[in-house]
Amino acid sequence: MRIAPARRTHVPALAALMAASPLLRRYGVTPPAARASLTKALRCKDTILVALDGVTPLGMAWIVMTRALDRSAYLRLLLVSQDRRSSGIGAALLADAERNARASGSRHKILLVTTTNRRARSFYVRQGYRYAGALPSFARPRIGEALYVKSWPKPGHRGS
Repeated sequence: MRIAPARRTHVPALAALMAASPLLRRYGVTPPAARASLTKALRCKDTILVALDGVTPLGMAWIVMTRALDRSAYLRLLLVSQDRRSSGIGAALLADAERNARASGSRHKILLVTTTNRRARSFYVRQGYRYAGALPSFARPRIGEALYVKSWPKPGHRGS
């Protein structure tokens, strides 16, 4: 497996991966909507990393760089193919996304997790993220979100 920046040629396969996700279907993601979102993200210079087995996408990390919230990078989506979960792909994508965010000058990485997704919440805590609060019905009515954050020290500062 290798991780690379997504290209327009990856969009159809990544859109299919998104549309196949039971969680994303709950958010109303369809193949055409996913293709449109990914195409716009690439046009807007969002960072999309793709985990590839040869040419087959196994997962993706979608990061939005921002100066908001003290230069936070927002992890919009971390997704691994259903049949490849718990194989280290998500952790590898997340680590590359963090390196990319830090290299771009981000001081924090923030993300939202559906409150009922205990497996993902536990995963992010194991990766060093801390729970920052609940956002009921933030992204969609009747779906709760949990906000998580991971921070890095300012360049030149010692300590955590």
